[in-house]
Amino acid sequence: MASVCFKHGPPRYVGAEIEWTVHHAHDRCQPLDQEVLARALGPHAPATLRPDSPNLPLRGGSPVTVEPGGQVEISTPPKTTTADLLTSVSTDIAQLTDLLAVEGLELGTAGADPYRPPRRVLDTPRYAAMNSRYDRLGPDGVAMMCSTAGLQVCLDTGEAGQVANRWNALHALGPALLAAFANSSGLAGEPTGWASVRTRVVLGAEPARSSPGETGDDPAARWARRVLDTPMICFRHGGDSWDVPGDITFADWIGGALPGVPTTEDLDYHLSTMFTPVRPRGYFEVRYLDSQPSDDWSPAVALLIALFSADDVVDAVLDAAAPAAGRWLPAARDGLDDPRVAAAAAAALELGLRNTHRLGLPPELSEPVIDSLDRRLATATAKLGGKTL
Repeated sequence: MASVCFKHGPPRYVGAEIEWTVHHAHDRCQPLDQEVLARALGPHAPATLRPDSPNLPLRGGSPVTVEPGGQVEISTPPKTTTADLLTSVSTDIAQLTDLLAVEGLELGTAGADPYRPPRRVLDTPRYAAMNSRYDRLGPDGVAMMCSTAGLQVCLDTGEAGQVANRWNALHALGPALLAAFANSSGLAGEPTGWASVRTRVVLGAEPARSSPGETGDDPAARWARRVLDTPMICFRHGGDSWDVPGDITFADWIGGALPGVPTTEDLDYHLSTMFTPVRPRGYFEVRYLDSQPSDDWSPAVALLIALFSADDVVDAVLDAAAPAAGRWLPAARDGLDDPRVAAAAAAALELGLRNTHRLGLPPELSEPVIDSLDRRLATATAKLGGKTL
């Protein structure tokens, strides 16, 4: 896990994965029709939705996947420039929007489905096993599976001497940025009183699997211990049912609690069932942002890339984020109404704005980003009465 999940190398690549709930445009409360979604995506549909589909990438290069509740996701190939990333994602969102519109479907605009109760659309062994486990633990897990959508930014881990600092900064920054981009106050037809109910249900789904990672000087060792001690959610060698009895961990399986001897492939699969706010996958997958409307996703992506564009900026991120470090639930509940979170968000936004020039964006890409970040900075500052803590 140290050599694969925390793979060292100079920070070079960036990427994004963006999810949206999908709705029938004429009635957003109507349950999503799986066949209509499959027809809309056509040859771009994933095999989980249509087994014989070629799953062709969209024009910008992103393949489409579908989450358990019918949420669609695009995942970009690694890019070496932010401009290339923003351009390719824009191209793919435009094509995806057009494909869905032909069948009367549209992308949602929030990080959680404000209209419909959770309902699983895909019937695969993986999702059936997840559903079975979460049914035993409470309602948050199924809501996470079927009713939430996130915006994920992918950043290189960095060289050996940079990894811990970048990991620690991403975690310290989490509460401030999730509040600055909170976009999920409703769920299943009801207001929730939370700025980001998506964060609440993800963190509540199963803390061993979804709570923030441990920070410190050796994140790889801490991550390895955590992964081995996390209950398995899928056992792929037991026939059609992948359910795991009880709370058997991967370490338990190594010790003989399940049939067979686990392989590195089995470990890789177990790693894919960790849903932490930052997930190491050979790069850092930043998972704590709510999905944004399809015309306003680029500011969050550009901000995170700018904040991790140089070592001195990462050091400044740690200082900026300090007032709100660890305040995940207050940030999710109160958003920028929490003074410590607002202070950290304002400092992070200001720092990001000072470093957007590092991205080398042309004006047609940089201007919308800067305008949006300026507005969010003004909101955070206003919450503080124009002052910082």
